[in-house]
Amino acid sequence: MIKTSDLRTRDIINIYDGKRLGTINDLEIDLDTGTIKALIVPNPVRVFGFWSKKDDIVIPWDKIKKIGVDVILVDLAGIYDSRTE
Repeated sequence: MIKTSDLRTRDIINIYDGKRLGTINDLEIDLDTGTIKALIVPNPVRVFGFWSKKDDIVIPWDKIKKIGVDVILVDLAGIYDSRTE
């Protein structure tokens, strides 16, 4: 069993491009089944040298490949590519 407070401290790494996406900001939960549907990570984007907020990164639960001690590995190929952000 894992606590949400434990999940929130782990870095999210996209194995598609090796980039750190950040840490969990929120969870999307299915109230009917009580299951986590997605992790939500804030998406800071650099604009003219300043940080601005763009849409959050929503990571569907089925894209999580491994929850480790320090990191959560996800594969967002075709969903999110930080190289184009």
